[in-house]
Amino acid sequence: MTMARTPVREPARHLGLRERKKIKTRMAIREATYALIKEQGYDATTVEQIAERAEVSPSTVFRYFPTKEHIVLTDEYDHLLEDLMRGRPDDEPVLESVRWAVREAMAMAFADNPEHQQEEMVLRARLAVEVPQVRSRLMESMSVTGRMLCRAIAERTGRKEQDLEVRVYSMALMGAMLETLVYWGERGCRDDLAELIDRTLDTFQDLPRRLP
Repeated sequence: MTMARTPVREPARHLGLRERKKIKTRMAIREATYALIKEQGYDATTVEQIAERAEVSPSTVFRYFPTKEHIVLTDEYDHLLEDLMRGRPDDEPVLESVRWAVREAMAMAFADNPEHQQEEMVLRARLAVEVPQVRSRLMESMSVTGRMLCRAIAERTGRKEQDLEVRVYSMALMGAMLETLVYWGERGCRDDLAELIDRTLDTFQDLPRRLP
């Protein structure tokens, strides 16, 4: 079973002008950060340098990102996972909905500039392997995404968001995604990341609905 077998539908959410402007600013800050890291390394890159390169003030940088680790790892499409899950058919197995939502989120992220996004993904993976602060922040970020996933899975299965099974299943998925990214980075990012994610999801069984 591969991720490509699930048909791609229209995104579940359309961004408004204000949100697009915010994303543009965030992307400018992040692109400046990535460029500086490539030039001089992670530790040598300061928020002041990032602000200058992005043509914003340091206070603007901090308004969008509380730490440098947040700049590197924040993904504008993480919050869409919950919406994408809700857009799937009610009778679709939970695991297949997750598979589709992850694939769609990646497709949306790569839509505008695939080569640039690929470079960013590679740098993220490398930093997650090499920089402890980045790995720690990545774990926190995926935990937040996991809480969003809890809500969508609870709705799909007729369970409560705080049910042990829902929490364990959602967080196990996020932990598996983290390990997949680290595995990809450790192997020089030579593998197809989408295929690795698909292999990862294949190790899970579907979470059934709660019986009436």
